[in-house]
Amino acid sequence: MLKYTLRRLIQSIPTFFGITIFSYLLMTAAPGGPVAALTFDPRTTPQQRERVAAQLGVNDPWPIQYLRWLAGDDWMRWDSDGDGVADSSFLLPLDANGDGEPEPPGMRRGIIRGDFGRSFFYRRDVMGMIGERVAATLELGASALFFGVAIGVPVGILAAVRKGGWFDNVTRVMAVCFNAIPIFWLGLILILIFGSWMGVLPMGGRTPPALTGGIPPIYERLQYLILPTFVLSTGAIAIYSRYMRASMLDVMSQDYMRTATSKGLASRIVWFKHGARNALIPLATFLGPAITGLLAGAAITETIFSWPGLGRFGVEAVKSLDYPVVMAVVIIGAIATMLGYILSDIFYAVIDPRIRFD
Repeated sequence: MLKYTLRRLIQSIPTFFGITIFSYLLMTAAPGGPVAALTFDPRTTPQQRERVAAQLGVNDPWPIQYLRWLAGDDWMRWDSDGDGVADSSFLLPLDANGDGEPEPPGMRRGIIRGDFGRSFFYRRDVMGMIGERVAATLELGASALFFGVAIGVPVGILAAVRKGGWFDNVTRVMAVCFNAIPIFWLGLILILIFGSWMGVLPMGGRTPPALTGGIPPIYERLQYLILPTFVLSTGAIAIYSRYMRASMLDVMSQDYMRTATSKGLASRIVWFKHGARNALIPLATFLGPAITGLLAGAAITETIFSWPGLGRFGVEAVKSLDYPVVMAVVIIGAIATMLGYILSDIFYAVIDPRIRFD
């Protein structure tokens, strides 16, 4: 198992670099750009726009920008005046202040060393800003994943056991509805009903607006988590219940299930102990990449409910064309996707002892 995991991780390295190249190319090819967003004032002169572009480093060819973003620019510099400080670049001298003299901006170490640069708009370290928001996203995503599995799997098992009954028919209709209803529409309707009309739940946010002194424990602010968790988990519940039902129906037709029943074992033992474990094997395909799916869905859910998480942060960065923040969110999503598929293979071996990766 360890050798297989290491081999998969090594195989993911070329995929990772391919994703970075393709994503950065798409980002730089987008119309407009951060300069246009920062200098939207019609009184801004072309010289001022050129100065902002030089300060951001976005007026260079995209391969140069990509190399600086990937590997940093500290290794490109040398001490040109002998003062012990690397202040000149042998690759591409930049006019950082627009005065006609090549003056490189602050040194960057590149994403391969954990430095995603500084936000164009917030003027802050990107990783620090992500660190402030990732806890909120993990909190919401973990809650949605927990309820998706805890509700979807038992519902799928019971629907298969009672095939053709009222419970099976109701759950199938609800699964179709949950899959068909857009997340943004469902979220807005729930805000309107429970937040505006009834006033029993908050309409958005993670904590009370006037709260100071940090984030209180989760049990003190469960009311803020109910609506976004429900919206984000509906799709998972629908998918897991349907796939679990189909897999359970296939398992129930096996000889060992009929043998267990004929031996007089209790129905719940036959269903949940003998059948459910084998029925979970196809479901392992979804458990790994579920993290990435929840992260993508959280971008919509967090925006609707004003949840201060990574998804909402990424949406705001895309609208403002904040390249460092957008690329940081893309890279985090890419790494989560690759790790998710590796986890799926590991789940196969954990659920089914017959599977070995030798």
